[in-house]
Amino acid sequence: MKSTETAIAPRSNPPRLFARLPTVMEATGLGRSTIYRLVASGSFPAPVHLGPRAVAWRWSDLDRWCESRGAGSH
Repeated sequence: MKSTETAIAPRSNPPRLFARLPTVMEATGLGRSTIYRLVASGSFPAPVHLGPRAVAWRWSDLDRWCESRGAGSH
């Protein structure tokens, strides 16, 4: 590399922090009512408020929930 060239680090994808309801439904295979029923019973991670009218789920909570169900629980 010549001294006038600068190395450019490859861009990495930003970390997945939050998932909105349609993404949660797709990722889990659960419907809206089922998700909120499980949240109410404490069996599913609760969403976090992003704003006055917006909620989302932390991907880390969803990943943990999926792992706790086990591989054969589909």
